Order: sequence, then C-alpha cells, then structure tokens
Amino acid sequence: MKLKYFYSTISLCVLFQFSFAQKNTNVKYGADVPKSLLTPDKVETNLLGTLEFIDGLPNETTVNKTYDFLTVSRGVQSFLNGMPAASIYAMLEGLKDSGVNPGDIATFENLMDARTLFLTANSSTPYILGEIDLKNGPIVVEIAQPVLGFVNDAFFHHVTDLGITGKDRGAGGKYLFIGPDYKGAIPDDYIVARSKTYRHWLLLRLVSKPEEAKEAMKKFKETFNCYPLLKAENKPKQKFIDLSGQQINTIHANNFEFYNELNAVIQYEPANAFNEELVGVFASIGIKKGKTFAPDQHTKLLLEEAVAIGNASARSLCYRPRNKSAYFYKDRQWYSSFAGGVHDFINNGEMVLDDRIMFHYMATGITPAMAAPVVGTGSVYAFTAHDSKANYLDGGKTYKVTLPAPIPAKDFWSFIVYSNQHRSMLETDQKLAGIDNLNPDVKANKDGSYTIWFGPKPPKDHKNNWVQTMPGKGYSVLLRLYGPLEQWFDKSWKPGDFELVK
Repeated sequence: MKLKYFYSTISLCVLFQFSFAQKNTNVKYGADVPKSLLTPDKVETNLLGTLEFIDGLPNETTVNKTYDFLTVSRGVQSFLNGMPAASIYAMLEGLKDSGVNPGDIATFENLMDARTLFLTANSSTPYILGEIDLKNGPIVVEIAQPVLGFVNDAFFHHVTDLGITGKDRGAGGKYLFIGPDYKGAIPDDYIVARSKTYRHWLLLRLVSKPEEAKEAMKKFKETFNCYPLLKAENKPKQKFIDLSGQQINTIHANNFEFYNELNAVIQYEPANAFNEELVGVFASIGIKKGKTFAPDQHTKLLLEEAVAIGNASARSLCYRPRNKSAYFYKDRQWYSSFAGGVHDFINNGEMVLDDRIMFHYMATGITPAMAAPVVGTGSVYAFTAHDSKANYLDGGKTYKVTLPAPIPAKDFWSFIVYSNQHRSMLETDQKLAGIDNLNPDVKANKDGSYTIWFGPKPPKDHKNNWVQTMPGKGYSVLLRLYGPLEQWFDKSWKPGDFELVK
C-alpha cells in the first residue's frame, strides 16, 4: 500500500510538472533534446510486453517486470558463464563421493564405460584422475613415468601441463603447486606452478602401447606420489582407487541445483579468485561470498526459469552452432569449440563466449596441447550430432562414415558415441560405446580407408566395424585422432559425414 501511495504521489507531481512544462515551452534555458534520449510513456517489447512510464519514471508494474527480468537474465548468465566452475566442482565431488579424497588417485585400469557419467570421455585409454587442494598449503606431485597430463583450477583455467607436454618433457620430476595464501619459502629442485584457487583437477594419461598398458600402470603406481610439502621428509603412502565399472556422476546439474553447486565454489574459494565482474553477476542473484544462499520463493521461481533458459541456450550452441568458424570444413558437419586453435577461447582480445560455453557444456579438460597440438603429438577432436543433410542423428536409423586413406593419425583413431542428455558415453550393450583401430577385428577397406557403421543392429558382414545405437535415443559423436599428422592441420584430409543407409 505504501509503495502504491508513493507512486500515486509521484504521478500527481510529475503530471503537474509536465502540464506546467507544456504551458511554458519557451523556457529561458531550453536544451535541444534529441529524441533518442527520451523515454515514451509506453514502450512495447516482445519479452516484457508493455512498459509504462510517467515522464520517464517507470510505474510499479514496469519496475516489477524489469527487476524480475534482471534476475532471470543474470541467472542465465550465471549458468552459462559459471558453468566452468560448476563443472570442476561436480567432477571433484563425484570423485569424493566415490571415496577419492584430495591427494588420492583414481584410475580406470579397465577403461571407462557408460556406467560412469563423465563428459565426453573415451574408452580407448585408461584415465588417471585426482584432486589437488591447496587450502592447507603447497602440494607436491612426483612423476617418473612418461605421461600426458594437466592441472586445471577451480574455474577450469589451465594451470600447467605435466609429462611430455609439461616442463619435465616426459623425463619425470617434482611439481610444486602453490596456492594464493602461501607466504613461506619455496625449496629448490621443484617445478613450481602457482594458482589463484584452492581446488584443482589432475588428469593424466600414460604414454604406452596398448599391449604395454598394464605394465605401464604398474610402474606408474610404484613411482607416482602426491603429498603436502610439509610431509616431504616423511612421504605418506600413495593411495590408488580403481573406479573401473562404477556408477558415479561427475557432471553439474541442469536445474536449480546448479546454483547450489556454484555457491559451494564461491564459498570455498578465495574472494578474489575469479573475475570480479562475473562474481558480481553471481552476487546479484544471491550467490555471495560469506552469505547464505537462500532465495525466497519468488526469486527461486525466477532462477528456475533462468536455468531452464540457460540449459536450452547451451544446448542450442552445442547442437546447432551458428558460428561458421566452429566448423572444420565448409562442406562437412564436423565442428569443435577448439576450431580456433586456442585453449583459453581468446581471439584478438575477445573472449569467444559461445565457444567457451560449447566446450564446458560438452567436454572437460583444458590444455594448450589439446587445443593446438604439435604435428604427430597429442590428439585432435571433431564433433557432430548431424548426418550429411544436417539432420540430428537418430538412434533408430543406420548410418555409415568413411575415413579416407591414409588416415592422418600416427598412433590411432577412434569414434565414441555420446548421449545427448548427459553428454557421457551412450548406454548400450556395447561396453566401450565406440570403436578404434587398436582393435585387430576392425577391418580396413581394400584401399586402406575405414567404413564404420552406426545403428541399432549390426549390418550384414560389418559387425566388427559397427557401433551400437539405441532406438528412441539421439546421440552425438566424437572422432579422435591420436598423433595427428600434417594432412589434418592443412585440411587436405577430410573425414566423411554420417550417411543415412536406407
């Protein structure tokens, strides 16, 4: 009632002044006011309908509409741009829920499969994962075996590579991770990596041939260690936990729970760990350092609307990208958020927001070696959810894809299929949810090319080159080339599109 009375009083005053101004148009100090500066009494909008003003002052209905709009729009931005933080949080919490605490190491010695919810994982190489938490001081990571690996911080920023692409160049060494609060001395003989955050995600892949994988893992476990610097004189025994075949979730939520995940990150990390403007957006919806996140029912409903719009936006960017630079070829359906060749999504001083959103909604793991690998090393990725006619892939139909010879992969190539819902391996009766040429049963064509079939049932005479899909379920696919060669980079080689088989 007080607010209505206030607006009624203001309205009468403004109307009186406006009427007076109309009668006295020839004022002594009159400005030549451009029309572009003026706000009409009524403005029609598509999103909010009619907005009403009294000589530029919004009426109560317009004020309520705009405040609600700000909450929804900032909630959408919090989802889209806070996703890297929520994704790391979900990854680390998923490990912790499986009994893997900071300093422990999780392995997937029998390869990952669809029982583990993990963004665009592969089933060709064994994963090694862990958390490095610097809240209580520096952490040492000792590596002796050749690995490919990296560490990302609590906002999914790249901190350092380890192993072949790291400063030890595959020779092994001791990495010392230092957090934002540490003021003590830094001992010699360490490779030092500094970070602005406490929590970090470690991912490693052993460098070995498939037939040597078990022996390489054995040696890795005998020589790897992760421990606090304070315990360097009395190193604890390293704990390894094999998560192969376990049902765990490492993916952030797509409903209101997302904001609780984001809030947990903000509460745990230092106040100055992230971009202040972005943190300001989080604070505007109630996610504020040192404060309880407890929106009232009206705000919660608005944020539920926001996360629904944010989720739809992310899915549109991932599955129907309109940015032509994301596509590798003008006449193919293969694309990537890393098509620009940069791991931080910066292009000429501009943060390419759509690319960053696309990556973090679909995938995980940031390193320069993945975005712009050197010829013959690392791996490259091409993604699609479409057939050659740009239609979404249908799990009830059969498609074939041909990789022309010679395939520019020094090590090997692979296809993995993913659920469009959770972006993890598609759940089927095939354990590996994909196929690669490490399997001797996968047969090449006479000219050295490979044709792979995707569908609910194996085509006649092509069972060994078949990937199972499920009727009623759409899916997307990642093509990986390990050890990519020059023909990939100069685009003289092109993978075929998904061709519908009738």
